[in-house]
Amino acid sequence: MMDYEGMTVAELKDLLRAADLPVSGKKADLIARLQEAGDAPAVEEAEADLDEEFDEVEAESEAEDIEDDYEDDDFEADEFEDDWDDFHTARQKPVLDDATKDALATRAAQKKKQPAFRRQEWFRYKRLSRTGWKKPRGDDSSQRKNRKYRSPLVRVGYGKIADARGLHPSGFEEILVSTAGDLDGLDPERQAVRIAASVGNRKRASIHDRADDLGLRVLNRRRFARKGDLQ
Repeated sequence: MMDYEGMTVAELKDLLRAADLPVSGKKADLIARLQEAGDAPAVEEAEADLDEEFDEVEAESEAEDIEDDYEDDDFEADEFEDDWDDFHTARQKPVLDDATKDALATRAAQKKKQPAFRRQEWFRYKRLSRTGWKKPRGDDSSQRKNRKYRSPLVRVGYGKIADARGLHPSGFEEILVSTAGDLDGLDPERQAVRIAASVGNRKRASIHDRADDLGLRVLNRRRFARKGDLQ
């Protein structure tokens, strides 16, 4: 049986809906209702679906991590197909508790339901379709007034579950570093490294080597030719 106390109200209601049970009442009422029907096949099936959902999220993050860990803009998989086995290694995974796993699965489900936030008149100007979100501020803006057939606005209600906020899709806590000395004291079981964009190849090489010695994962590891004093 799952730990209902550690679940959110939304997750409890999903289990109740899957078991064809009422979803009204406070959190204590929802937990009591689930505990009474804990042995019902529908509830057990819903709990199994929640576990399978996290497994799917973990598998998707494993596939995305290959691209994320090697963020070279000129990277083409076909170019390295022959020597893929030479540099590819299994990505490190964090040590997570059940609550964090459930939070990551919930965040992934929330992300699938989130609409695409478009900039005002993105359909009219090609340059705007390639830019990120910007809040509309015009007095007569139809999007700002939230009229029909306009792209939705970014609102507080679209926020994800707080327990997974700031975590990498794999579950690691991201730590931004600029020098190899910033790696000291980090926990390789729950923290991963992201190198700042302004860091050059000389410092990046030292950070890579130091991270390998400490067993830390570098989320944006980049391939570059080590020549001269970079070797």
